[in-house]
Amino acid sequence: MENSKTVFVAVVGKPNVGKSSLINALVGKKITIVSKKPQTTRNRIFGVLTKNLEQYVFLDTPGLTVKDSVSSVDLIVMVVEPNDKISKAETHFISNFQHSQIPVILVINKIDLISNKSKLMDIISKYNNIYEFKSTFLISVLFKDGLEDLMQEIRKYLIYSDHFFPDDMVTDRSESFIAAEILREKLLTNMHEEIPHGTAVLTEKIREKGNILDIDCLIYCLRPNHKGMIIGKNGKMLKKIATEARLDMENFFKCRVNLKCWVKVKDDWKNKDNYLKILGLNANN
Repeated sequence: MENSKTVFVAVVGKPNVGKSSLINALVGKKITIVSKKPQTTRNRIFGVLTKNLEQYVFLDTPGLTVKDSVSSVDLIVMVVEPNDKISKAETHFISNFQHSQIPVILVINKIDLISNKSKLMDIISKYNNIYEFKSTFLISVLFKDGLEDLMQEIRKYLIYSDHFFPDDMVTDRSESFIAAEILREKLLTNMHEEIPHGTAVLTEKIREKGNILDIDCLIYCLRPNHKGMIIGKNGKMLKKIATEARLDMENFFKCRVNLKCWVKVKDDWKNKDNYLKILGLNANN
């Protein structure tokens, strides 16, 4: 398309700083899992936002190194929290920036937690003293504060190019993947610390019936007692998880959803290549 522009943006940072929430907010639709538990993003996910001739492609990275995950992007957005100390993980990210020609923007999220503005200035100085970021932004994804200014900055890095994705697409992931991720998020949110990360969700079947989307999902866990906790007394926990997931799915797919869920025990499925492939996970994650 003549005069069309595109920018590929990698969003990096340590777990729980708000990378996924930021991408969801910028795209305007929930396309990647959000949880208080660390390492919830298991796959690289593209979030796509198209505004007329401009297409923004955001890459949510699952804890990979900068070198491995952002070699072909136009811009890196490093998301941090307003902490006094720079973590080892963030130091590692920055050391990788030193060997790259890709411009990097520093984004300090969760500024709503800090009332002392001078503290924020100190944090900005600490980061910019060890690396020359192209710009620094203070935001709160929770309160949608500072996001418009951040998007205006990202807009500067658009380059003339045909759009890589259809203009109505918001993610490169399939409907089956999105359904599984929505259910997995509700599983993590409702089970809190009771169930470890030895769980996964597989969409077995997804099909349209008129204006209703029938979705069948399997929840895999490692132990029989985990299955019991997920199902809950008289099936109440599984019903709660499934209901919340169905409502989110209806919001995403813009139609009624008939969701059916089953829980199965698969001993040590995480170490079996066939299950990793079936579940869409990378063996090295």
